[in-house]
Amino acid sequence: MSDSDLLTILKLNLEIIPSNTARDSYLAQLLQAARQYITTEGITLDDSIGDGNLVVMYAGYLYRKRADASEQMPRMLRYALNNRLFAEKMNQ
Repeated sequence: MSDSDLLTILKLNLEIIPSNTARDSYLAQLLQAARQYITTEGITLDDSIGDGNLVVMYAGYLYRKRADASEQMPRMLRYALNNRLFAEKMNQ
C-alpha cells in the first residue's frame, strides 16, 4: 500500500475528513514512526493489506496516546503484533 493510501486510511480511522490536510505532516510522521516501532519488535513489513492495516492501527494508537499519556496499547493491537511476529517466525 502506498503512503498516501495509508494516510487516507489513518484519517478515516481517526475520523478526520480525508480532504482536511492540516495534520498531514504529523500523521505521515506517525506512520513512519509506527513502521519503525513495528520493525523494532522484529517484524519485517511488506506491502500487504494486513501489514498496512497494522501500521495504521499502530499510528492511530500513537495519535490517541498523545492526548492521554497514560493510555496503554490496546489489546487488539498487541495481539495483532504478536500474531504477525509469530507467523513470520514460523515461516522461517
